[in-house]
Amino acid sequence: QVQLVESGGGLVQPGGSLRLSCAASGSIFSIHNMGWYRQAPGKQRDLVAAITSGDSTNYSDSVKGRFTISRDNAKNTVYLQMNSLKPEDTAVYCCCAVLRVPWNPDSDDDYWGRGTQVTVSS
Repeated sequence: QVQLVESGGGLVQPGGSLRLSCAASGSIFSIHNMGWYRQAPGKQRDLVAAITSGDSTNYSDSVKGRFTISRDNAKNTVYLQMNSLKPEDTAVYCCCAVLRVPWNPDSDDDYWGRGTQVTVSS
């Protein structure tokens, strides 16, 4: 069984910063891509940032230059450093990991966390 657990969300004023973490645990054979998505009320879920196992990254245009994704492979953890936060960044942030499990090592499957709320407001 695999779990992804996010932490680090909260309420912050515009211009502030937050750092999100997402730790994967359980029976994991290998982790490939990891990413952060967000969903605001009434809107679809969108990709915020992603990072490959080789540390290549990509970002949505709306967060480029403000957010930084990174990962610690030894801890099976992905981070999202969010700076210069804006009210429009308010959303539930979920992490996703593309990984393989020992009993099915040839198949890449997506696993999702439950999300953490980020609210940017004065």
